[in-house]
Amino acid sequence: CSFVEHRNYKIVYRRYASLFFLVGVDNDENELAILEFIHLLVETMDRHFGNVVRFFTMDCFSNPFKCELDIMFHLEKAHFMLEEMVMNGCIVETSKANILTPVQLLEKT
Repeated sequence: CSFVEHRNYKIVYRRYASLFFLVGVDNDENELAILEFIHLLVETMDRHFGNVVRFFTMDCFSNPFKCELDIMFHLEKAHFMLEEMVMNGCIVETSKANILTPVQLLEKT
């Protein structure tokens, strides 16, 4: 099960090898939609950083610190992607191309 309920909230999580992605939501939210959101975030990071999904699924078992380091060295970009996807607690963008366009523009400057 990828959901934990506590009082009036739920924690929806998904594990990718040694990393866990957690999202806290109200009881009214659809858990499956949040799981899809987490997967979209990981796929978006994969498109930008390259082979992130492969790192999450295979390479983490042989080198568990590589995955964490890839994210931590580019934490500001990961946060920027998340900020492009969510505004005021609502998912506003699901297109990977639209999410990555501002990130790629920032890299050019």
